[in-house]
Amino acid sequence: MATEIVMPKLGLTMTEGTVEKLLVNEGDKVEAGDPVIEISSEKLTSEVEAPASGTIIEFTAQEGDVIPYKEVMAYVGEEGEVVDKSTSAPSAEPSPEEEETTENNKPEPKQESKPADQEAGKTDQSERIFITPLARKMAKEQGIDIRDVNGTGGNGRITRLDINRYTPSAKTSAKEVPASAASSEMEYGAGLTGMRKTIAQRMMRSVQTTAQVTNQRKIDVTRLMEFRNEIKEKVDFPLDNGELSVNTLLTKAVVLSLLDMPSMNGWYYDGEYTTFDEVHIGMATAIDDGLVVPVIKDAHNMSLSRLGSSIKEVVSQTRKGTLDGSLYSGSTFTITNLGGADIEYFTPILNTPEVGILGVGAIQKELDLDEQGTVIQKQKLPLSLSFDHQVIDGAPAAEFLQKIAGYLQNPYRILF
Repeated sequence: MATEIVMPKLGLTMTEGTVEKLLVNEGDKVEAGDPVIEISSEKLTSEVEAPASGTIIEFTAQEGDVIPYKEVMAYVGEEGEVVDKSTSAPSAEPSPEEEETTENNKPEPKQESKPADQEAGKTDQSERIFITPLARKMAKEQGIDIRDVNGTGGNGRITRLDINRYTPSAKTSAKEVPASAASSEMEYGAGLTGMRKTIAQRMMRSVQTTAQVTNQRKIDVTRLMEFRNEIKEKVDFPLDNGELSVNTLLTKAVVLSLLDMPSMNGWYYDGEYTTFDEVHIGMATAIDDGLVVPVIKDAHNMSLSRLGSSIKEVVSQTRKGTLDGSLYSGSTFTITNLGGADIEYFTPILNTPEVGILGVGAIQKELDLDEQGTVIQKQKLPLSLSFDHQVIDGAPAAEFLQKIAGYLQNPYRILF
């Protein structure tokens, strides 16, 4: 009996993946563990291995297809074997319970552009209809034209509940659909491929579904820099794991501030605002193919030295492409640093469904006057905090920046 090769779930929030490259051809013999298909998700690129030895009987997905997780992409079995899809197909689709979990927990609406939509009644190639695999199967079995069904899921997606609720009298003609609704189905990232397309889709969804505002301010870090030098002089062992880097010290200050103000440590998605006791920090990291956000899990439980080494290790593995897939999702707040490029202020875009992201610029040297009127030099760190004004107002956002400033300007507080 043929064995299915399905789209894997690479991270907690992954709902679909893109088939980037078919690494073998139909008819090729493979061994269990051989790479067969190269895929990409919203976070990374990975290879899907053959689950069993045999012959590649058929590819049901082609390069460029966007496939929901757990859906079949290919079959491996005996040479000349005919695949009985009537018995294998259901296992590739989520159960009703899985579908509901996906709809409720995914951090952003997913888009589906599979030709399989045509099987349920779609005939106009220019029309995009978003529908879950289970709903599509139910529509086909019941003879329902999915163009007549109003979707209530994310991005207007049709779910199994919409199919169950559908009655012929609920049909809405195309001419009754407002122009604004039609434009909302525009494909973000059109003309792009791979990770670049995924980044485009995520950025556009972020700015289209949130009310983003950015507060900016400079923080005096003169004492922080003196603190670093003092610690380095007093310890009798090398500090070569980033324990006292500005990025580590800032991240620690952010973690402590999030514990002080949990309203910034949360998600807002699908009408639900959730805050978390645990702090999982996303570290925006540039790689050759674009930008990804690996996660420092449970940062609130880490000492300064452990936090520094964790940041260093996670970023290093991300750039090498060896980071575990589970560490590309689940962040509750993100930090993005452009200080290395001498950028002072910028407007970071929210890593939805998070409600806040902190942009870090390059430290600036400025002249100031002390209490006696003497000219002195100070070092100041520019910060740009973007937040979702749907759930966070300007005053609390400013208070959050003030808490970060309090830790950085009194650096010994970071140690406790």
